[in-house]
Amino acid sequence: MRPLTYFFIPGCPYCIQAKQYMVEIFADHPEFKSIPIRELDETAPPEIANFYDYYYTPCFFLDGKKIMEGIPTKKDILAVFEAAYKA
Repeated sequence: MRPLTYFFIPGCPYCIQAKQYMVEIFADHPEFKSIPIRELDETAPPEIANFYDYYYTPCFFLDGKKIMEGIPTKKDILAVFEAAYKA
């Protein structure tokens, strides 16, 4: 199991949707709750966000590699957690 880095912007409708998918996925797959998630508000502090190569939020990184970016689907978010859990 590997930690995830998750970038979001408060108030972003896609980030809010991603968070809701996360809640649903955790309810269906409680084992994923043990995955460490570093949640970073892109706007504070921006120097951390500038270190990563992405354009859209929500965005997930696993081991420094971008694995999901932009408009989320539940399937996309599930794949993020499956990848982190298996790693």
